[in-house]
Amino acid sequence: MSGLFSTSTTTPESSNIPIPVLGFGVYQIPGDKCIAACKTALETGYRQIDTAQLYRNEEQVGTAIRQSGIKRSDVFVTTKQGLRGDTPDDTYRLTSESVRRIAGEEADAYVDLFLIHTPYIRGEAEGRKEVWQALEQLFYEGKARSIGVSNYSIDHIEEMKEYATIWPPHVNQIELHPWSQQRSVTAYCKHQGIALQAYSPLVEGTKMDDIVLRKIGDKYAKTPAQVLIRYGLQKGWIVLPKSENPHRIGENYGVFDFEIDERSMKELNELDDTS
Repeated sequence: MSGLFSTSTTTPESSNIPIPVLGFGVYQIPGDKCIAACKTALETGYRQIDTAQLYRNEEQVGTAIRQSGIKRSDVFVTTKQGLRGDTPDDTYRLTSESVRRIAGEEADAYVDLFLIHTPYIRGEAEGRKEVWQALEQLFYEGKARSIGVSNYSIDHIEEMKEYATIWPPHVNQIELHPWSQQRSVTAYCKHQGIALQAYSPLVEGTKMDDIVLRKIGDKYAKTPAQVLIRYGLQKGWIVLPKSENPHRIGENYGVFDFEIDERSMKELNELDDTS
């Protein structure tokens, strides 16, 4: 891939496509607000944007990248599809429309990562198979440089062996933070060389007054949000915080100048509510 990302990257064993370890999420950021937020994020230094068909702002993400003046090859774009069409051709059409909305009509238009948004697709296993095969077609056509899944359990990923020509998936995007570490699936993905993207790393702002989190923030003169993002990075996750607030967008990026020590990481690990 041409171009260099300004933040550090990780490279999934299964894809060899570098992914910036800190991304910018745009869930529930509509229209012009999405364009403005993405441009602020790109100006700040973010080089990954995470969108989805469900968010209804893929086109705005593409507009923001073009208006930023940053080369397309220097921005990593993730999108997702959670719908199955009436036919396999219709399902493929749905996926290719996302590429068009983000990257335009050019023959060489592409997204960097395309995910199945959820395993709970109409038709269950048959639906998952059909959407994955549409993503594989995009991959072979060069319209998706890597492909993966989101919210997939170990069983869902194992099921893919029955039909996938590309396995393992390059990425699994799941909810990850100290209160949801999903240790079984994260260990499995690490063993299989599947990169982990962490959505809701800030726990939707519901834990910012947690005593442990605030104590660690005071220790490093960092906000609770910065501690949560840094925690995810040190766990080896690709972290995807979101915000519409320009100040917080910049603040969330300020996580590369400190490291949480082993004792504090252990305290955060002990907050886990999942297995």
